[in-house]
Amino acid sequence: MARRQICQLALARPRLPIQTSPSPSQCLRRKFVSQTHGQGTRRARGLAIAGAGAACIACAAYTVATVGTPKKRFDARSLAELDERTKREQAITGESPMRLRMEKFIRAQQREIVAALEQVDGTRFREDSWTRPNGGGGLSCVLQEGNVFEKAGVNISVVYGTLPKAAIAKMRENHKSVDSDVEALDFYALGLSLVLHPRNPMAPTVHLNYRYFETMRPDGSSQAWWFGGGSDLTPSYLFDEDAVHFHGTLKAACDKHDKDYYPRFKRWCDEYFSNKHRGESRGVGGIFFDDLDADVADPENTFAFIQDCLKSFLPSYLPIIERRKDMPFTEKEKEWQQVRRGRYVEFNLVHDRGTSFGLNVPGSRVESILMSLPLTASWRYMYEPEPKSREQRLVEVLKNPKEWV
Repeated sequence: MARRQICQLALARPRLPIQTSPSPSQCLRRKFVSQTHGQGTRRARGLAIAGAGAACIACAAYTVATVGTPKKRFDARSLAELDERTKREQAITGESPMRLRMEKFIRAQQREIVAALEQVDGTRFREDSWTRPNGGGGLSCVLQEGNVFEKAGVNISVVYGTLPKAAIAKMRENHKSVDSDVEALDFYALGLSLVLHPRNPMAPTVHLNYRYFETMRPDGSSQAWWFGGGSDLTPSYLFDEDAVHFHGTLKAACDKHDKDYYPRFKRWCDEYFSNKHRGESRGVGGIFFDDLDADVADPENTFAFIQDCLKSFLPSYLPIIERRKDMPFTEKEKEWQQVRRGRYVEFNLVHDRGTSFGLNVPGSRVESILMSLPLTASWRYMYEPEPKSREQRLVEVLKNPKEWV
């Protein structure tokens, strides 16, 4: 308020009635009624001046507080607290933020998958619920040394965090919509990861991951988003009918949304899950996709695609594990399984982007990230399968991926 306005207000005659609801830009002037003239009038004038000054100070403070103070930045931790409150107090519906809808969906799928695998193995999963200091957390469901599965994990991870400048630049290689004119960028990441390592070398290892990622503006709204995921099969001994069934189930899920999805994502899987240093694929593939954002489809259609793919997992794998889990095998065949598991470990620790990202996020839960590694594996120097053996046939397919459907 200008000095001239303050002086005019302070010297005004105290004849106005009391205002009960002043506006922020108008100060109070109180009415004082004197019983007598002289000293009473001077006292009234003094009180009026003092009251006007106090009111002006209060008005100025109010104006600064409501107009002049910059809004508090809505960081990742604030968003995490808001999301937790929303989940406690409201039902998650089709109108809820996509991150909360995706979380609700994969938690339901985790329960369904764990229950089905417990029926197969006859052993209960151990459940570890954990939280992150800056928001988020997860639920790790792990079965170890079971009847069917030597090691199995079905994990959910929710991360609220901040990307540094270098990570932002790296992310912009695949996402041009990510804001590059900032020193740091808040993000949200959510995923369901599954890896099953059966005891029987005739039964294949299987991997699955479906995830959602978004970056946030300072006000907490979504700045960029994308989905990723896929599922792939890694046998030690190849049964063609298993590969055909697995790929056929995935193709059916893809074809419901786009006929081009399966061939595109099958090829992407063969290229991604490759031990380039050995010149061979990790397994017989499946589908893999990343960075499905607004350039590919709108979020509702992409979310529907993710749901159908994840729901196809149990139909794609349960018939295979039921056929193979009780087959006879020799010590030599078990030894070959250990060698193939070693190749699995090589890919996860050398090439896998998800493992690298997880281990480099501050406060990450290492046990959950490395859950994908088998309980046992081996590396034998210059180990080569015998010519024309079943082991050799697998290697040939891994070096030259096939079209299964």
